[in-house]
Amino acid sequence: MFRSLIFVPGNSMRFVEKAKTLAADIICFDLEDSVPDNEKDAARRIISETLLARRQEYSGIVYVRTNSPESGLIPDDLKAVLQEGIDGIVVPKVNDVSEMLEIKKHIVMLEKERKTDKIALMPSIETARGVVNAYLIASAEERIKALVFGVFDFLYDMRLDYDEHDPLGYSYVRAKIPVDARAAGVHAIDAIWQKIDDIDGLIRDATMARRLGYSGKSIIHPSQIEPVHKVFRPSKNEVEWAKKVVQALGQAMKKGTGRGAIRLEGKMIDVVHYKQAKAILDAADT
Repeated sequence: MFRSLIFVPGNSMRFVEKAKTLAADIICFDLEDSVPDNEKDAARRIISETLLARRQEYSGIVYVRTNSPESGLIPDDLKAVLQEGIDGIVVPKVNDVSEMLEIKKHIVMLEKERKTDKIALMPSIETARGVVNAYLIASAEERIKALVFGVFDFLYDMRLDYDEHDPLGYSYVRAKIPVDARAAGVHAIDAIWQKIDDIDGLIRDATMARRLGYSGKSIIHPSQIEPVHKVFRPSKNEVEWAKKVVQALGQAMKKGTGRGAIRLEGKMIDVVHYKQAKAILDAADT
């Protein structure tokens, strides 16, 4: 599920610990915007130690947002956090395919050295160049699961001011990213809603994101999780697909017979699809 991706400052042990209780679909420990330059090393250490001890303590899947490709800090970020316990990496301010392929090289090397599982990637589109190249970025590598939209850095790059009552300055980009993501066969996650006390505004903003084709929303506060989940409840088509998958694989999963992949409506499905289908049905009931 990609309904909610909550950013957790990686330099705060208190927030990292609190994240264990959060029901967001994706917990994303942050090494970028929320961490001052003089605390990057401390944040890497906190996240690394947390991942080592993770086991099943976090209800959602766990990502880490690195610094941007232009910062030159990604190699150090990856060395610190790429280990057992991490599910994926969010890469901010991605401009083009070459940046993602360079990051993939570092990741593959570390995975081989450390004998870890293959992790997922989510590029964040936050610049004019990134917007122009969004489809190519989304389709550059099979590890990529979603594009994330970063509205505030995009507006800064365009020398525009943010106005929640007049989204004209970013309306084209906000509509383009989910189209590019869908064309590449991946999800799209919308930008944050900054006013944490304005839940009505959050709901309106998330509803618009869903109408544009986003699968979920980036969030910055626990109070935003439940309203966002209600907006991004699975669609009728998703629920019907999930029911078919559970019916096709359910008995084998219960008995533990491990049937492997089977064919459903012309496509191969397996245990990963079964888990996804169960999550969709659980979300539909909430």
